[in-house]
Amino acid sequence: MMSTETAAVPTTGQKKPSVLFVCVHNAGRSQMAAAYLQHLSGGRIEVLSAGSQPADQVNPAAVEAMKEEGIDITAETPKILTTEAVKTSDVVVTMGCGDECPYFPGKRYEDWVLEDPAGKGVESVRPIRDEIKGRIQQLVAELLPAAPSGSDGTARV
Repeated sequence: MMSTETAAVPTTGQKKPSVLFVCVHNAGRSQMAAAYLQHLSGGRIEVLSAGSQPADQVNPAAVEAMKEEGIDITAETPKILTTEAVKTSDVVVTMGCGDECPYFPGKRYEDWVLEDPAGKGVESVRPIRDEIKGRIQQLVAELLPAAPSGSDGTARV
């Protein structure tokens, strides 16, 4: 059961909730998470990703695994984690960066323990991708209110 204190629920006129995904290299887990959140939220959540020691490129196995889901992350590049990115985010999801992520009171922090896809083939990355997708679906459900629906299942406007 979700508490209202842990969810950032936007209403008309308020800013979109913002989520920052952080891992060491910003080349695998955080890139897949950011892509899923952007895709599954339909742009209703501001999405950032960064790494404490960014790699030169996104992991090719992560790119291939996401392409299988119909999500193209080939244009993404690993980015350096900044204090400003943490400050401006409502939710900070860490994925193995440990104490390298700055802490600010009032932010929602989650630490997702996920296997690192670095150096693995797409067969080994798929289960990591699928675990991330499930967590992102849960995060979307927490951050965005369900649209009221009519008896026919369509959203009311």
